[in-house]
Amino acid sequence: MRISTHRRALGALGIAVTVASLAACSSSAGTAGGATASAAGGSKTYTWWDPYPQHDASSSWAKRVQSCGDAAGVTVQRTAYDTTALTNQALLAAQEGTAPDVILLDNPAVSTLADTGMLTTTDEFGLDTSKIDPNLLAAGQMNGKTYGIPIGANTLALYYNKTILDAAGIDPTSIKDWDSLTAALQKVKAAGHKGITFAGIGTEEGSFQFLPWFWGAGAKLTQLDSPEATSALQLWTDWVKQGLAPNSVIQNSQNTTWEEFLTGDFAFGENGTWQVDAAKKAKFPTGVITIPAKTGGAAPAPTGGEFIEMPVQKDTKRYATTKKIVDCMTSTDGMVQTATTFAYYIPPTADGQTALLAKDSSLQPWVDAVKAAKGRTSDNLGTKYPKISEQLWTAVQNALSGSATPADALKAAQQKAAAATK
Repeated sequence: MRISTHRRALGALGIAVTVASLAACSSSAGTAGGATASAAGGSKTYTWWDPYPQHDASSSWAKRVQSCGDAAGVTVQRTAYDTTALTNQALLAAQEGTAPDVILLDNPAVSTLADTGMLTTTDEFGLDTSKIDPNLLAAGQMNGKTYGIPIGANTLALYYNKTILDAAGIDPTSIKDWDSLTAALQKVKAAGHKGITFAGIGTEEGSFQFLPWFWGAGAKLTQLDSPEATSALQLWTDWVKQGLAPNSVIQNSQNTTWEEFLTGDFAFGENGTWQVDAAKKAKFPTGVITIPAKTGGAAPAPTGGEFIEMPVQKDTKRYATTKKIVDCMTSTDGMVQTATTFAYYIPPTADGQTALLAKDSSLQPWVDAVKAAKGRTSDNLGTKYPKISEQLWTAVQNALSGSATPADALKAAQQKAAAATK
């Protein structure tokens, strides 16, 4: 989700959820839309909460939400919160039994809200998830149960400056693994340009940007100090030491990383689908390649994106109509509309991806990246993920600053993560 214009923090759940939500999101401060669930009167009125206050009642998004209500024969009262407020309200609603009929949740928060018992499962609701890409659906799965459907996904890849690569004699399609990428960075530096910029900040954004390299080395979040994990952190550390990446990465957010890339001085910048339109407006020609895994192929990058959820209702007769609204929003056409409304989400189904590419074939690298992507709470980590992530970004900080070797930084991180997740 778009870090350039929208941020999220699940503050009500404390650090444990806040850290899981800042990296790739699509909300901003403020509230717009209709009434809360407790104020929605009558069986013909269904309540909807989402984290998009930047899309007011006159927006195409709001009109689309209502169109799905119209198709179901009801009025949708929409309330849009920033994510902190949305999660606060969701937790309160769980306690008071006043949950909305539909709520959109950032995928790392799904397991936390499911843990409260406020969310129905897709089996309970009779939703077919067979066409959803399993790697994307996994972010909403916990203890063998699936909660909700992703309305789309975004992730990370490498933007490149074509002018710099051409001058250095580098064909971006030749970059297949870490060795070929590092060789390209060395050629760029020798040609008098800067190599790569990324976000190594000590927040969830730092973990979010490091995970493609971590997972691309074959590392697992349950073992932060594995040889594979150490090789990933050593890669980043070596790039900084060798001048292939700037010292600024240690405090770079995804926004500041993007600003660095837009100066035109860097060959590569790690960023997400939310910068697609901004890249088209850059003062130099740009392109995109997937982040390579250590030994080749696309590295699994973390997914951003919301899940459409159906909270538990005392009046279960409402579910049939709610399902009609959800089915409307998650149809192939509906997912393509979401993809273009949020410029860009990638639909979570093969049919949706094909339809999106028919509209804009330049999004192929992003479709490839999303198909290789992985949810941060996957592997049944659920609510453990934020505690692990905090130790991971701390290790990145310690290694990049030189206060610890990558191996020592990750060893300390593993010890603290294991204690925190007992």
